[in-house]
Amino acid sequence: MSGRPIRVLVADDSTTLRTALVALLSEDPSLAIVGQAADGVEAVEKARALRPDVITMDVNMPRLDGLGATAAIMAEAPSRVLVITSVRQHRQLELSFKAMAAGALELIAKPEGGPEEMRHWAHRVAESVRLMAEVPVVRRHRSRPTLARPQLAHGAQVDVVGMAASTGGPPALAHVLGALPRDLPVPLLLAQHIATGFSAGLVRWFASVCSLRVVIAQDGDLPVPGTVYLPPDGCDLELGREGRIHAPRSSGLHCPSGNKLLASLARVYGSRAAGFVLTGMGDDGAQGLLELKKAGGATYAQDEQTSVVFGMPQAAHACGAARALLPLESIAPAILELCRAKPGTTAAARPRG
Repeated sequence: MSGRPIRVLVADDSTTLRTALVALLSEDPSLAIVGQAADGVEAVEKARALRPDVITMDVNMPRLDGLGATAAIMAEAPSRVLVITSVRQHRQLELSFKAMAAGALELIAKPEGGPEEMRHWAHRVAESVRLMAEVPVVRRHRSRPTLARPQLAHGAQVDVVGMAASTGGPPALAHVLGALPRDLPVPLLLAQHIATGFSAGLVRWFASVCSLRVVIAQDGDLPVPGTVYLPPDGCDLELGREGRIHAPRSSGLHCPSGNKLLASLARVYGSRAAGFVLTGMGDDGAQGLLELKKAGGATYAQDEQTSVVFGMPQAAHACGAARALLPLESIAPAILELCRAKPGTTAAARPRG
């Protein structure tokens, strides 16, 4: 948004929270509050009338909840939606991830402390608003005919798959996971950038949309086929010695780190690992994917047309890390193609010796 302030609509049924958020966001000269909504119906009406750049959307509202409002807005007056929710209530988390599937870009946890925490929280919301204002407005992808399984010409048998994603990632990953069979002969390790407090909800949502087993990884776990692993809140996800999972506290800019996940697959599995960099802002995953490519692994990134944000895949492509750009619909078939030679087994994936 060059030159003019970012136009923001604040939707929340709590007068206290809405008033406080509006007051605090108004202190930022790069933001302009153009409207407030006390429920989902009003949010849709004001989105249509005001055409804001960004909407902060409470998920739990009367008349129409944040999921219904987001779906209506994306259909009638597309905007960048940031969902604000309690991380302590399962139903709100479930609605929040469904709102992401409907087009919301990010989840933000509601504050739980006093005035000082409220101020810190508002600063985080303002930062998210500024970042998301740079994202092209999400439009629903046109449905495509089912694509033939890609011929990927990777010489080695793949024993493990890692995927990194950020903005737009949860629905993209849900699409991939939902297209994979329960008896998938490899484990999947995911590095999806997510705010603290949302990992358990993300696991539950992924589990509800696919037939694979989806778990929070624990230090020392040996990854097993047919299982999807996400790191605990605030942690990275890597493979360490003997191919066992290591989930240290994250210390970098991106949490969890796609670079660390993919680089660990390169070290432990080499040519028998596959890595994918999906939609997201920035360049996380590119260097890790490059290390995996140099180790002989199968490396791919999502194409621009199906990415909500092409930043991460573009960075992977630009540095030569991705052997090809694939549309989202081709990623699950690609995973199946890469592990096609592997006999069905329930044994743990084997690191290279």
